Amino acid sequence: MEVRVLGPLEVLVDDRRLDLGGHRQQIVFASLALEANRVVPVGRLMEAIYGDDLPSTSRAQVQICVSALRRLFNTHDYPDTIVTRSQGYLLRVTEGALDLDRFVSLVESGRRARSAQNIDEAVRNIRAALALWRGRALYGLESRLVQSAANRLDERRINLHEDCVELELELGRHRDLIPELSDLVEQHPLRERLRGQLMLALYRSGRQAEALEVYRQARRTMIDELGLEPNQWLQQLEHAILTSDEELAAPVSPAPPAPAPLPPVAPALVVAPVDDLPVGAISPPVIVAPTEPVVPATVPCLLPTDIADFTGRSKQIDVIEQQLLMAAESPTQFAVPIVVAAGKPGIGKTTLAVHVSHRAATRYPDGQLFADMHGRSPQRVGPMQVLERFLRTLGVPGTAMPEVLEERAELYRDLLSDRRMLIVLDNVAGESQVLPLLPGTPHSAVLVTSRSRLAGLPGAIHLDVDVFDEEHSLELLAHVAGRERIEQEPEAAAQLAFLCGNLPLALRIAGARLSARQHWTVEHLVERLDNEARRLDELKHSGMGIRASISLTYDSLTEEARRLFRRLAVLDVPSFSGWVSAALLDEPVMDAQDLLDDLAEAQLVESTSMGPGQVPQYRFHDLIRVFARERLAAEESVADRNAALCRVLGALLFLAEAAHCGLHGGPYFVLSSDATRWPLPQRLTEQLVARPLSWFERERHSLVAGVRQAAQAGVTDLCWTLAHIAVTLFEPRIYLNDWRETHRIALAASKAAGDERGQAAMLYSNGSLFLAEQRFDEARRDLEAAGVIFRGLDDEQGLALVTRQIAFADRIRGDLPAAATRYEHALNSFRRSGDLGAAAYVLHSLAQVHMESGHPQDALAILPEALVMSRSARSRRVEAQVLHRMGDTHLNTGDPHAAATAFAEALAVVQDIGDPVGEAYALHGLGVAHMTAGDLCAAETALQSALGLASTAGERLIEARVSLALGELALERGSATQAVVHLHRALGLFRGIRAPKFEQRVLTKLTEAYVAAGGREHPAATAAEPVRDNVVPLVRQPRQQRPDRTGSGSSVVQGLRQG
Repeated sequence: MEVRVLGPLEVLVDDRRLDLGGHRQQIVFASLALEANRVVPVGRLMEAIYGDDLPSTSRAQVQICVSALRRLFNTHDYPDTIVTRSQGYLLRVTEGALDLDRFVSLVESGRRARSAQNIDEAVRNIRAALALWRGRALYGLESRLVQSAANRLDERRINLHEDCVELELELGRHRDLIPELSDLVEQHPLRERLRGQLMLALYRSGRQAEALEVYRQARRTMIDELGLEPNQWLQQLEHAILTSDEELAAPVSPAPPAPAPLPPVAPALVVAPVDDLPVGAISPPVIVAPTEPVVPATVPCLLPTDIADFTGRSKQIDVIEQQLLMAAESPTQFAVPIVVAAGKPGIGKTTLAVHVSHRAATRYPDGQLFADMHGRSPQRVGPMQVLERFLRTLGVPGTAMPEVLEERAELYRDLLSDRRMLIVLDNVAGESQVLPLLPGTPHSAVLVTSRSRLAGLPGAIHLDVDVFDEEHSLELLAHVAGRERIEQEPEAAAQLAFLCGNLPLALRIAGARLSARQHWTVEHLVERLDNEARRLDELKHSGMGIRASISLTYDSLTEEARRLFRRLAVLDVPSFSGWVSAALLDEPVMDAQDLLDDLAEAQLVESTSMGPGQVPQYRFHDLIRVFARERLAAEESVADRNAALCRVLGALLFLAEAAHCGLHGGPYFVLSSDATRWPLPQRLTEQLVARPLSWFERERHSLVAGVRQAAQAGVTDLCWTLAHIAVTLFEPRIYLNDWRETHRIALAASKAAGDERGQAAMLYSNGSLFLAEQRFDEARRDLEAAGVIFRGLDDEQGLALVTRQIAFADRIRGDLPAAATRYEHALNSFRRSGDLGAAAYVLHSLAQVHMESGHPQDALAILPEALVMSRSARSRRVEAQVLHRMGDTHLNTGDPHAAATAFAEALAVVQDIGDPVGEAYALHGLGVAHMTAGDLCAAETALQSALGLASTAGERLIEARVSLALGELALERGSATQAVVHLHRALGLFRGIRAPKFEQRVLTKLTEAYVAAGGREHPAATAAEPVRDNVVPLVRQPRQQRPDRTGSGSSVVQGLRQG
């Protein structure tokens, strides 16, 4: 498969162009292709389709588009082209299959050839890269995000074209370039570099008059379009052509031009102090001649040595070189180009800066300056000291050195005004160190490295330097330790990279230790690093050390920031939210957030937020976490640690209960406890849990870890209450492993502490888990045990919750009278306690019992009361379930129009609360209702949308039921072949989840489909005869008496879904 984005979007399979579908699907695929083999967040895909005005269905529409694209690739034997990740989707593209990747590779080859002075090879590679273009990138896709990326690609293409022309002019191909340059100028009339190249090609071809006419046309165009004169370079080129300047002659050979001579250095001026002036008086400075002349220095090169084993960073190198190149080619259109490379300690910022500086040195023939500012260390260097060193390097003698910072900066800017120099400022702590060292003209450029982003530098390009991926980590280890050793132990080498956190400094130290100890195996070093308590001790070699590197930053923080840094190590979670800092410090949220931002600015924690409007999350790098735990153990008492942990868990419980209430309208379906909560401000709480399920999803790992840490700390009531409230997430999203593990821990902790209510709560919740897993005997055992304890504690609410679940088990077993009796008992208890949400849900369940007992009118009679109760309780989830049950009931009583209305209302509710699985169920019901009413087009639209949501969510039960409905729809339309496809898919899914009742229905429909497709003598139809004979009575029943198309209640998980 070949993917093309350098022109109109195309996907080719066996040289045939695939039809990617509608406009939205093309936008989604283009967005994924631009980030091929990298995860694209769902939010970015939504924005790509709709811009800033996102409709409520935008997420569902993305899922539908992805589902349609997957079906397309599946039919062409590329089933895993688009894969789902936790935050979005990833397009898998093999090496060389994406034209953009080939373009980047060829450009990089050309750049290397150019650096090696192999101009012919450079031109061949660049021409091959340009030949991949078929027009404007992603032409025709109307998406702001996609077009923004496409415009950047187009700009890169024309810049590359200009570079190629420059090289070919060096090779003396000026005559051949004239037609191409003429076309380019016509396409890009405002690009002065192209105009100048055309003028130069014409002049070298003996067409001086035409060259001057090109300038006059350029001047007219610039004045008419922009009101500006051509830039200084183009004006100088015109003057050189008018005077037949010898420097414009075609090169004799492709050898590179010699560096331009240094411009003369103006005599320095010294400002003499003026004494005896009254305070506030203003007097001009007295100008005196320097005591020694300023002697022009040789071309300075203060760069440290580049390293031979530089690894990776091709994208960062490309960004930096592109910025420097753009500034060099259009100096009058830019202020001083500044690039800031920021990253955590040990990430390789200095190595990157030095490497790029050596590569770019030829563009700065007047020299390269370098200064280590020593960042946050006590040996920090100020701009005064650096300016003295730079000025001496530039030829200013000590006797002419100004004594005031401002005057040194003025002299420095004056000396650099006509020079092309690269200034590298390494390990900068803050903007104040940089500002006096900036040149005054854009001829020179500044490259800065820092652990902070230095957002206060005006016009700077900010580049984040992150850890290596595994491939580059192993490559660096191979460079340092020896490729043969790394390749002999690939699994151990991968584990070593992981234990080093893919941090370049740690990898270099590990490789150096292996190189110094040839008798060590890689596995031996892995075993030494596996002990977290010794890991930082092991990562030390010949003056290099991770602990020392992190300590410099840690020691420079305020005491409050250091305390927060230490206490963040209390948390045993991969990432955490900003509110955690307030609970850890027991301080107001705003003050704590400022300290957390200080840590992020210092690169001790990193933000993992995905974009605007999203709640930021933070995390430690693994090695920085180890350092934080060391400081926690050394500087915090056990009592302070435990108190901080309990406050965080109390805040987590407070927010979880708020999210539960937001989802269900109040504290319904849950058991209260005396666990201590740590309340957060109301406004912040409302913002955090505005979308309750999204909050639960975001804090899922924190909830699981919180249960474990609460058990370890001996706070049993917090432990079981957190586990209990977490079911609000675990149940609807089917996180059964998390459900099982948290309840195992909490039940054990409750038993050890003798907490009877905690034991009862966990047994009750375990019983619900067993019901979801269809382990009915174990469910009844734990539910009955919980009921005994609740009865002994005289806990009516707990007993009612247990009774409701046992009633469900009775119904599944077929004991409908027992189920009805228990539901009535639970209903009375919930009404007495005022738990309207639970009461509404019980009425909804009782309606299902009436349906299965053959009394649908009784079900319709009580469902309106359930709907009123759920709305009074503001329990949106139960409201959606009641509406869904109404739709089921109307279908079974032969009223598909009323059913469609109910399903549509349910769909609106689940879309509002952000429940994609609920959307799939509602759309399935809506599709079946439309099909029953004879509106087959509307049915197909709803069912296809349901299928996309179900497959994306990985909910196999509803995916199977939708596939079954689509098979039935195809039969209704007379498309037997299509019906067979859908029904086979449904059969495989139902068998995978062991649903024999549904298997029987599918086999019946398959028999019908095969008969319709090939007649009764068809082999498949003959093989299915026994099954068809067994189920033919079902087929012949009137529609209103057949088993419910929606299968209401047949899904145990759906029947339980309430949180």
